[in-house]
Parts: sequence; C-alpha cells; structure tokens
Amino acid sequence: MQKQDTISRPGNVGRMPRTVRRRGSLARASGWCVPVAAVALFAACSANPPAQQGQAQPVAQKGTGENVVDQPAESAPLAQNPGETTPPEQAPAHEQPGQQKAPKKHPPNRLAKETSPYLLLHAHNPVDWYPWGQEAFDKAKKEKKLIFLSVGYSSCYWCHVMERESFMDDQIAAYLNKHFVCIKVDREERPDVDEIYMTALQTYFQLIMSRQGGGWPLSMFLTPDAKPIAGGTYFPPREKQGVSGFLDVVERVQGFWEKDPDTVASGADQLTTIVKAELRRKAALEVEPITADVLDELVDSLADDFDPDWGGFNYNEENFRIPKFPEPSNLFFLLDRAERKKDEVAEKMLALTLEKMAAGGIHDHVGGGFHRYSTDRFWRVPHFEKMLYDNGLLASVYARAWTQTQRDDFRAAAEGILTFVNREMTDKEGGFYSALDAETDAEEGAFYVWETAELKNELEGAFALFAAAYGVDPENPNFEEKHLLLLKKPLADVAQEQDLSLDDLQAKLAESRKKLLTVRGKRDRPLTDTKVLASWNGLMIRGFADCGRIFQEPRHIETATRAADFVLAKLRTPDGRLLRTYTSGQAKLNAYLDDYAFLADGLIALHQATGDERWLNAANELTQKQIELFWDDEGGGFFFTSSDHEALIARSKGPVDGALPAGNSVAVGNLVYLGPALAKPDYLDRADKTVQSLSAIIHRAPTALPMMLTLFAPILEERKP
Repeated sequence: MQKQDTISRPGNVGRMPRTVRRRGSLARASGWCVPVAAVALFAACSANPPAQQGQAQPVAQKGTGENVVDQPAESAPLAQNPGETTPPEQAPAHEQPGQQKAPKKHPPNRLAKETSPYLLLHAHNPVDWYPWGQEAFDKAKKEKKLIFLSVGYSSCYWCHVMERESFMDDQIAAYLNKHFVCIKVDREERPDVDEIYMTALQTYFQLIMSRQGGGWPLSMFLTPDAKPIAGGTYFPPREKQGVSGFLDVVERVQGFWEKDPDTVASGADQLTTIVKAELRRKAALEVEPITADVLDELVDSLADDFDPDWGGFNYNEENFRIPKFPEPSNLFFLLDRAERKKDEVAEKMLALTLEKMAAGGIHDHVGGGFHRYSTDRFWRVPHFEKMLYDNGLLASVYARAWTQTQRDDFRAAAEGILTFVNREMTDKEGGFYSALDAETDAEEGAFYVWETAELKNELEGAFALFAAAYGVDPENPNFEEKHLLLLKKPLADVAQEQDLSLDDLQAKLAESRKKLLTVRGKRDRPLTDTKVLASWNGLMIRGFADCGRIFQEPRHIETATRAADFVLAKLRTPDGRLLRTYTSGQAKLNAYLDDYAFLADGLIALHQATGDERWLNAANELTQKQIELFWDDEGGGFFFTSSDHEALIARSKGPVDGALPAGNSVAVGNLVYLGPALAKPDYLDRADKTVQSLSAIIHRAPTALPMMLTLFAPILEERKP
C-alpha cells in the first residue's frame, strides 16, 4: 500500500446532522450577545485564550443542510480530542458474551440498579453517579450544587477512555462527589436529553467564538435547575502539554460558582433561552409550498458534494482524512430516483458508493456487516463500532440496489449483514441488540485486525491467494503493524490474475473467511450493548423483510416476523403505547417519535413482504397512537417527545435526516403508504402538512431532508403540471 494508506488508530468522531444555519447564528440574528458568564467561565476553564486554542476546524460547509463532522482537536475550550461518535461466532446468541463487567474495586453506586449496559459499566466507579431523574435534581437544588452531566453510549471509544482515566480516578471522584451532583446518561436511551445539551454545547462554542464541534462523551456543567452553563467533550484527567485536564476544569468551574453564582446563573439563563429558540426555530419558519422541482435540486446538491473517485459525500479533495459516513438517507433518495426516474446521475452515484463501501475496510469481510464510519476518504480504515441502525438501513439499500444491477457484491453485502446480525446481535427471544463496541481490552479494532504470522498459520497454502484478494502485504501492514482486510481491486480482476474462474475464486475465499471467522470467534470480544430499542429494531425488521421479499428467502421474513412479535409483545403497554428500551427482561422509558415511526415502517415492510393484513393493522394502530401523542396541531408535523413526556428545557421536532432518518421523515412515508392502503385520506393530509411544516428548511437545504423527499416524491410528482 502507499504510505498514505497506513493510518493509525483514530479517535472517535462525533456526527451531527447539519442544520439550516451554523449553530449560534440564530443567537446573533436575534440580537443576543455573548453572555458575560460564558466569557468569564471560559477564561476560568481554559488554559489559553480562545484565539490561541489549537481547535479543530469543522468540515467546510458548502451549502446549508449538509452534515457536520466533528473532528478530534488537540486543544479546545473545555474540550480536547472529542469523541463521537456478543457471542462468539459459533456460540448461541442467547449467551450474550462480549459483556464487559466494570471493575468492582469500589462499591456499587446508583447506576447498579439501571438496565443500560452503558450505565452499568459505570456502576462501580468511585464517582457517585445518579441516573437522570428527580432525585438528582432535588439533591442539587437542596445543596445548591452544580450538576456535572456526562452523556455517552456503549460503543463510544472516547467515552470508555474518559471512564478509565477520570471516573475511576479516586482524587477526581472525591472532588466531584464533594462539589457536584453527577448524572450519567445513555444517549441511546435518552436522545431527547442528548439533543438538548448537545445543542447547548454547540451553541456555547459559537458564543465563545470557538470552531470546536460537538461529540461524545458530552461533558456539560448545569445549574441546579438543569440549565446549561458550559462544557466540552473528552478531557484528559490532568493537564497535559498545556491543555487543561478534567481535574483542573472541575476545580475552576466550582471556584467560579463559589465566587459569583449570580453571574453563572445569569449566563445559564441566557444560554438556555438561545437553546430553546434554536430547537424551536424550525417550527416558526415561514411555510413555502413544495413542488417536484426540489427533487431535481436535491440531485444537483448531492452531485456537488459527491466524491467522483471513491463515492460517498462530504468530499474535500484537499483532506483525504475527513471521515465518511454511509449516509443511508442519501442512498435511499438515489435509489428512488434510479428506480422510478431512471436518473443516470443518481444511478452512478449510488453504484459507486455501494461498490467502494463494500470493498473497503468499513465492511467486515470476515464476519459481515458494516462499521459505523470510515476515518478516511477511501472507506479503508473504519471506526470499528457496529450499530444496528446502520446495518438495518444498509441491508435494505443493498438489496434494492441488487434488483437494479444484479451485482453479486451488492447481494453478498446485504446477505452478510443479515448473517452477522443473526449470529451476533439477536436475542434468544427474537429482538435485536443495539451495538458492538469498537474496542477490546482498551485496544480499538483489536477484534478485527490480523498479524501476518496468524494469517499464514491459519490459511497455510491458501494465504497467497487470500493476500492477493484482500490487500495483505506482509512487508507493509496497513493498520498499526497489523492487517485490516479490504478488497484492493474487483474480484474479477483478481480471478484473471490468478488464472481462476470467478466462481472458483469466490469459493476459495469463502473457505478462507470461514476459517478466520472461527479463529476470530475465540478472541476476547468487544462489548455487546444488549439494549433492544423499539426504533432501531424497526429499521432492522425492514432490512430483513426487504431482503426476504427481494431475494425470495422466507427465512429472512421469519426473522423479521419473530422480531416484530417480540417488540410488540415486550415493548408495548396494554393501552397501545410503546416503551423505548428492553434489557434483561425489563421494558422501560417513554418512547419517542422515532420508536413509533420506525417500528411502524418495519411492520409495513412485513406487510409488503407477506401481504398479511395483521402487519398493516398493527402499523396503523401505532400510527394512530403516534398522532394522538406527538402531532402538532398548530404547526403540523410531529414533536420528538410525546405530549405527556417529562418537561425538559425545550421540546423539539428533530426534523433533520442524519445518520438516522428523522422521525418526521419516516412518518411521512408511513402515512403515504397507509393512507391509500386503508382508505384514510386524512393520513395523506397529515403527510402533506408534515412536509409543508418543514418547507422552509427544504427550500433552503434539500440535503437536510433526503429521506422525507424520497418518501413524499410520488405525491409531489403527481402534482407536477
């Protein structure tokens, strides 16, 4: 490989959907100035003044509505090196190996009573953690203490690093316990909390004129009444090379609170007001009629952002290390254009992206499935966590792309996803787990990479052929002196070079991969997050149902059916409401818009695959309950939280398609399908109102809502003069 192909272990990268304006621009447009408290607190908590910080520059923004990729920074105000952000292969899924237990040096804290695998990892920290809840807020108010809020998730590499370095540190823990009320949140259980305080962090960075982006772990300081003051992402435990350590930061924050609590509270009030406006602003934007012309605009916008050599979006020819995400919402739009309009531009963008992803290191060539994102332009070196939602969405994308192209590599990618999920991410009762971690024993990617000697010993005479196909150069390992497998060239070219038929080559490589899978299954495994989330299960149900229908494989439909039955039985209350999460026999937490919309979509996919009316009726029941609980009577569309949800500092609609499609986007597709299928014209009216409620965003930035435009495209085209 060329020198630039060798990339050292990446730090986690956080990813936020890019909104219509840069974070903080609303504050400026509304006449807000930087709160005095923000400036003072920044000065108290930063080792250097803002102009001297070595901050990471967010990806250049070519146009509104794109995605922001947050990159690790060497030094940033209250944030350094931001993070994002199973069973052995032959073992029964119900054994749930891969669960890493927290060290038990310290007695259990309140998190020991939680069910989230991420929270349980902190159950034996010396930090006196509280889960998000009234008990923590009552204590903070009674004792007039600031709140330290830490938000992360189980597959976040830098979350684990900060836990080991800072939250297991007795000195840091003692200071936190004395002066703060500490709250730990799993962002996958509480996406509403995460959205609010990530918005607060990004707004805070804008107000202090920092170029730093958001990410995880999210580390925020709050007033006793939960108003955001300031924060960052990952901190090293102590000062390092002029960069403030976490202990320095908490001491300075506490010192400022003790010295001038009124100023801190005033700044928090101002920041909270801006955050509320930022989260509500989209609903207040002027409605502008949407026509089919916006679909052509979206194709043009995606083409402008497209990498013509390696596929994918967010292309910057000057920086090959800008991370790339699969961005399934974009891929679904290109699929739809290619299927219904025979759009050659869309077809080429879709095919190249899927081809390069399937060949790259982001694709697990041994075990199947896709890692969360690539740390480079070439899809070569991934960040190694595997998320259920990515794999559910990509299974559908690759299966549908196969119907257009009949490409074997596309079908193999889809089938590989399903094999991986069945083997490693399926509960014995049928539900799907949430994620696999990126690290094993604190080493990122260790489970997935190979030493030269290991490959030679296991493959013996088959090594040379395998190495030729998967880019294994014994003299030039491509990942920290080890080998990360990827296809350097099409297998047809390899077959020709090796004087083999393509079928013979594929059979030989399959046998080698099978051997390596067995070997890999004996390694220590990364953590499996065994939460069963209603929303993400809906996406994976669709993935299995689509593949079963398209490939005419009843076993995939059976898997989807089993998962749907499980979720409806375990995560639905007698009155038809959904719960968010199920772990260790316990379902809990109020469900969100995504849970209703994504699960209903999965049930619709089962109806499409089987024709069974029970799935249509179940999807309709969920949709009716969704309308009852989430519909915005005044502005149209759906709120992210239900009308009786816990009151937080703001209530948003979360309307932008990001790594996950927006709940409003998927809801539009459900309404468009169910309306004609059930003779409910009011459903089409609600779909129209949902789209129109976000019309200002769509006109300004169609790339902000590609999934919504995909699912509403048939209606728009019917109206075209």
